[in-house]
Amino acid sequence: MNSQSRLNRSKSILPILDWLPKYRRELLGGDINAGIIVTIVLIPQAMAYAMLAGLPPQIGLYSCVLPITLYAVFGSSRTLAVGPVGLVSLIVGSTIIEMDLLGQQQALAVAVTLACMSGVLLLLMRILRLGSVINFISHPVLSGFTSAAAVLIILSQLKHLLGLETPRTVHLPEAFTNITAHLSEINLTTAILGVSSIGVMLFLRSDYLRKLGELKLSTRALDIISRTGPLIIVSSGIIIVWWLALDKNANVNIVGAIPAGLPSLSIPSIDIALVRELFPTAFIIATVGYLESVSVAKALATQKRQKIDADQELLAHGVSNLGASISGGFPTAGGFGRSMVNYDSGANTPMASIITAILMSVALLFLTPLFYFLPHSILAAIIIVSVSALIDYRAFKHAWLYDKADALALLVTFIMVLTLGVEVGILTGACLSIGIYLHRSSKPHVAVIGRVGNSEHFRNIDRFEVKTCQHVIAMRIDENLYFSNTNFLEDTIINLIAENQQARHLVIVCSSVNMIDASALEALDTIVDRLRHAGVTVHLAEIKGPVMDRLKNSPFLQRLQPGQVFLSTHEAMKRLGCS
Repeated sequence: MNSQSRLNRSKSILPILDWLPKYRRELLGGDINAGIIVTIVLIPQAMAYAMLAGLPPQIGLYSCVLPITLYAVFGSSRTLAVGPVGLVSLIVGSTIIEMDLLGQQQALAVAVTLACMSGVLLLLMRILRLGSVINFISHPVLSGFTSAAAVLIILSQLKHLLGLETPRTVHLPEAFTNITAHLSEINLTTAILGVSSIGVMLFLRSDYLRKLGELKLSTRALDIISRTGPLIIVSSGIIIVWWLALDKNANVNIVGAIPAGLPSLSIPSIDIALVRELFPTAFIIATVGYLESVSVAKALATQKRQKIDADQELLAHGVSNLGASISGGFPTAGGFGRSMVNYDSGANTPMASIITAILMSVALLFLTPLFYFLPHSILAAIIIVSVSALIDYRAFKHAWLYDKADALALLVTFIMVLTLGVEVGILTGACLSIGIYLHRSSKPHVAVIGRVGNSEHFRNIDRFEVKTCQHVIAMRIDENLYFSNTNFLEDTIINLIAENQQARHLVIVCSSVNMIDASALEALDTIVDRLRHAGVTVHLAEIKGPVMDRLKNSPFLQRLQPGQVFLSTHEAMKRLGCS
């Protein structure tokens, strides 16, 4: 391997070697601006997501230093912002609740183990080049999962928003019962702080802010104000609670003392029994986190005509989660809202993420005492506003109008997540996606085709005015041929020949067939043999190159004789006497 090949290999593993040597001074302004604004958004958000996961607030901050830095080194996206995200935090929190752990140390051990296992699983998927794993979860299923998870997240935060003392749960019936049974115990001061915070953030995100300020403030100033909404309410909430001593006078729950300093690095101790118990959850976290991250990364990369390497993202997120585990954090992923802020704030390269990691380190070293009086209700408000955008009200309607099966998968996933939990819901949805695909492909669309006028084009006889030939049937199969649809294929062809007694030739048009597996090949062998005894010769047309290469390695082409393989349907019909 020459030096250039080694360099290209190194760049493919470490994308920082590609963009950092080309870094220009004019890019720094946008990266600094994005790094500062993302940090402002990330500090309260990270603490809020740690609370959602049932962990101390500093754990959320720990998850925003080393993981972000490692993604900047290994990630293929220039603008993806990595850190704690709502869906993953909910899964971690639900796992901690269901394990009925004693104390925060055990909860933290579970969170760190999940980060480590997620990282290892992602790296294994990278080694096996399983970046296409995201294809096993369809968009309707993902939509149902994220919408239900958002509902659960919002419901789980109502106790903090209203100042209630209720047991933690991640199941809708229990959560709803707990809230309604304790409504009389609402802490009015806490509720006012929380609900007003939601109102302020929604106002800062709305068009009303621009309409009120368009005569006095520049567009850039308005953008900065709207993006820093969480910091505004956090700062205001801290000052109000401190000034009025609401933690003592009104029993407002506050964050309290947060240890100052950077996280200590240590290799997490691995409990084999715990690993076995957490494996399904870790796999779901790895899959869901990767799916969300790659979806966001591709959406942002498209706008700048950049490329995203799905396999490289497996490596980057695997290393990032391992970084979270050795620095005392919990699983991370790329967040949509945070990444959009990073993109809109002018991020040009991953240097913006490195700047964010540096500023988060500064916050951990010097600013943690400032968060002592931060109310839990404001963190709950931040979570509620952040995840509310995940509830897709129109997805079910659109799916129902277009495809009832997809709509059913969405609805079942939504209900299962709400009633039986996140893990059961997403596994059910994934199984539904695969099941729907297998059902559809087991009964592929098959069309008898005829010539359009005097042209060389052939179309479905049920949809177009076409010319057919009594002694030749041309049949197009619109699906790959594999074990699941072999019986359907045999039955369809036998019935078709039975309905056309004058047919002497059957041309199977394979323009939509990309693969024929061993079971399907055996089925074709059987069909050829049966029809030969019935006086019908089978031919193939429009075989794709990779399929033809595999057929040449089998005895099937010899058994097909006197049947032939034609380059096109037009050639087949012409050679068989149907001009």
